[in-house]
Amino acid sequence: MVFLYILPIVAAALLLYFFVFKKDTPTIDYPTVQWHQPLMEKVLFYQQLNDVEQRRFRYRMAIFLEDTYVESVGFELEELDRVLVAASAVIPVFKFPAWHYDELTGVILYPDNFNKDLEFDHSGKDRFIGGLVGTGRYKNQMILSKTSLYHGFDNQTDKRNTGIHEFVHLIDKTDGDTDGVPEVLLKQSYVIPWINLMHQKMDAINKDKSDIRAYGGTSQAEFFATAAEYFFSRPKLMRRKHPELYRMLKQCFDPSLKKAA
Repeated sequence: MVFLYILPIVAAALLLYFFVFKKDTPTIDYPTVQWHQPLMEKVLFYQQLNDVEQRRFRYRMAIFLEDTYVESVGFELEELDRVLVAASAVIPVFKFPAWHYDELTGVILYPDNFNKDLEFDHSGKDRFIGGLVGTGRYKNQMILSKTSLYHGFDNQTDKRNTGIHEFVHLIDKTDGDTDGVPEVLLKQSYVIPWINLMHQKMDAINKDKSDIRAYGGTSQAEFFATAAEYFFSRPKLMRRKHPELYRMLKQCFDPSLKKAA
């Protein structure tokens, strides 16, 4: 009789595992250990994690790559391409263990920068786009320039990282609007202070009185993504030169701080 009472509990537990926890367990045997060396060589954020956190980082990459295809246009895709795309995706949401980019199905890599018509195979002067979140027939896709993707991890002094920039746009879009106000990340009481700080910093950029790159002054959405690049690429420098902005972004990207506040 006891068995009859326990059976429904066991069945419920199995259902919970397969429909909730199993979702976050990669079913493909990705070579996560083999990713360690290229990540150590290329990704500063990863280098600064301890051993346990590095394993968790690679695990999160595996989940991302199982959910999201990565393909190339005009060149043969290499494993390092996939590694850097996945690292770009994981870095801004690493402190959010259950985060999934639910509206992203794939990332398309072009060999170099492209124009607004997504053309890259000509020598026109308008090939200046390194990445974008797709719309229209490219809805639920991201397009990245391989050149820009690699530059973001090879140059660790210029505060730029195109991959992180575009994934932060996706995070910003989660609440329905890509407006530079990531309500999914911010406590409600911080929204107005964030908007005020953002416009203060944008004004400084547009008056050429800031080391945040000029593109951040073009719109709220671009400021948030550009500031996030800086935050993840040069955190110590941002903390020294922009302490209030650093603290606010720390609140955004570390949910444990919101619980403690």
